[in-house]
Amino acid sequence: MTTTKNPDNPAAHDIRKGQVTGKRSRELFRERFRARFFDPAFRAEDAAIDRLEQIAWDAYADSRKAPVTARAGPGAADPGYEVAVEWLQARDAIAEAQRGHEDAGSPSRVLLVVAASRNDFTCPGEMSKSWRMAQLARARMEGLGMQVDVLDLSRLTSDPNLTIHPCKGCVSTAMPLCHWPCSCYPNHALGQVNDWMNEIYPRWVAAHGVLIVTPTYWYQATSPLKLMIDRLVCADGGNPDPSSTHGKTVAEAKQLELDGWNYPKHLDGRVFGLVVHGDVAGIEGLRRSLADWLRWMGLIEAGAVSQLDRYVGYYEPYATSHRTLDADTAFQREVENVAAAVAQAVTLRRKGDLPAVGDALAPPRPK
Repeated sequence: MTTTKNPDNPAAHDIRKGQVTGKRSRELFRERFRARFFDPAFRAEDAAIDRLEQIAWDAYADSRKAPVTARAGPGAADPGYEVAVEWLQARDAIAEAQRGHEDAGSPSRVLLVVAASRNDFTCPGEMSKSWRMAQLARARMEGLGMQVDVLDLSRLTSDPNLTIHPCKGCVSTAMPLCHWPCSCYPNHALGQVNDWMNEIYPRWVAAHGVLIVTPTYWYQATSPLKLMIDRLVCADGGNPDPSSTHGKTVAEAKQLELDGWNYPKHLDGRVFGLVVHGDVAGIEGLRRSLADWLRWMGLIEAGAVSQLDRYVGYYEPYATSHRTLDADTAFQREVENVAAAVAQAVTLRRKGDLPAVGDALAPPRPK
């Protein structure tokens, strides 16, 4: 962590304002709060709902983002600063996951991310092809001694009250304002709770390898995958000590960056693989953008075989796409090969036989 060198730097106090400057009206707040109780079954509890809405309004009006806090504690820039207890719990979970990651005697772990929004509990009424491919990959990696953690992002569409809230772009104000893990959520004043990322962060940290299996939606990553990607920005240069900026104090964060920030890469050294599929267009661009993102964070590709983009039923009916995948046994074997490449790379990396070329080279412009 850097120390303040020039606390009077005018640039640190150049803070642009004027976009959203006030709170929503009482009437609009009430309308949106009550919308979650639209079901007529709630009408018997309208009086109780009104009381809860008043409490929620008070929290919003008073900006009670973190109603339960604890001191940052020893080792923090300001040990007495009060930090949200949810953030402290996430920090501790990440630290425990990192210890497991570094333990030479621990199992080799691969985080297998299934990025499709579809599952058969929701409107599509059918599992995703990504899920099927992930099961092939999982079996192959487990056969090679990997402990596989399956992160099924479709739960965002089927689990009640589970969400990944959007990144607010704190990093674009100043990198130290972006905390590791993210401290933007939960925000109890805004009702932005049940954020999944505090569970997801330690799963990335614990992994020795990451394999993402994803479809292509309109030339791009799926909505759940993009939400997770954006919220992982704090893993690439994020500030592990919110007390150093006293929460979201913009001038302090700007000053820290201007004094010389080291942009720590909290996930570097892990290996990765990719399986990208589609039905008409966009797979190559998505595969490249995902690989670029992972390499930027310091992850290491597991060789040429570890990245795959393929079409399932090119310009064929959606209705028969699962049958097309059934018949495309070559594609199935290619998915298994991606998984095997990731598993092999994890094994080599943990033995010290897969160096990351360029690790010892200091970037002249870190970011």
